[in-house]
Amino acid sequence: MKFIVSSSYLLKQLQVLGSVINSSNTLPILDNFLFELDNNQLKVSASDLETTMTATLEIDSTSQGSVAIPAKLLLDILKTFPEQPLTFTVEDNSTVEISSNSGKYAIAYAPGEEFPKAVVLDDPSKTLVPAEVLATAVSKTIFAAGNDDLRPVMSGVFFQFSPEGLIFVATDAHKLVKYARTDVKASQVADFIMPKKPLNILKGILGASDAEVTIEYNDSNATFSFENYVLTCRLIDGKYPNYEAVIPKENPNKLLINRVQFLNSVRRVAIFANKTTHQIRLKIAGTELNISAEDIDYSNKADERLTCDYQGDDMQIGFNSRFLTEMLNNLSSDEIQLEMSMPNRAGILTPVDGLDEGETVTMLVMPVMLSN
Repeated sequence: MKFIVSSSYLLKQLQVLGSVINSSNTLPILDNFLFELDNNQLKVSASDLETTMTATLEIDSTSQGSVAIPAKLLLDILKTFPEQPLTFTVEDNSTVEISSNSGKYAIAYAPGEEFPKAVVLDDPSKTLVPAEVLATAVSKTIFAAGNDDLRPVMSGVFFQFSPEGLIFVATDAHKLVKYARTDVKASQVADFIMPKKPLNILKGILGASDAEVTIEYNDSNATFSFENYVLTCRLIDGKYPNYEAVIPKENPNKLLINRVQFLNSVRRVAIFANKTTHQIRLKIAGTELNISAEDIDYSNKADERLTCDYQGDDMQIGFNSRFLTEMLNNLSSDEIQLEMSMPNRAGILTPVDGLDEGETVTMLVMPVMLSN
């Protein structure tokens, strides 16, 4: 088995696949990349059993075979090469020899048959989504997903597909983000919960792509195929909470404000908030918004005044500044709207401008009780 490949081309593909590999694996074989050669097509795979990703490379070869090569060692050596062709030759003494312009390197390999096979989906449902839409949906929602091992369904992003459009939801019970598109549709109704890790990998490579992503899914697994990549992952099992029920419908108090100005103000004031509660207070009356925080233990306090466009009753409401900052950071609009009903009900943040046709973003943040 022998093939020739460009060093930088191989490195670029392997760095993407490398993000699948865990730092500590229960099965030693998972510390390897699987190389499967079929004449001038090379498939390289990485897996952690839950998530498997494969890249197909066009190379120069007339042989066939499969070997598992240690991932870290291979990445480390590839990073040091300037752009050049590399020749990989599988020797009889269980080593792969890499020949470069300047030298030869031998790496021990394992037989390719030992590498776990990727799941093949039986009779999956299928939806096509533009890469850019999927990348935006993931980056707008993933930050709101929880980290609680006791509630695994909340540690992923909920995908809801229907002929009306696509909805993506993430929540950790303190904050919730719902990202919807009516300009991209699925042929049938389906929903599933995607884990964070494969989504983060996808987010990293989809951003620069203008391809269509083919999403295939059944009850237990989903596959994302685009360009030369295929990512298969196990879905989170369980029923997603009814998120529509927690989004308050009647919100008579509406605040319109410049996003960047509001974000900077919240950031500054938050420095003076209590380090455990991160509580800041919004006091709204007329066209004035007061943002304040106080850390009684250290006698630190801050108070800022902003002008805003407000319709509704005068009110005071407390929020966790970290959640508010995360949400404002994740929006890209110039103006945002904050809708509220009462100081003990969730506030709803929505962008006023900067959205595509058929795109909506709804962010919900739970208030914190104010101690007067």
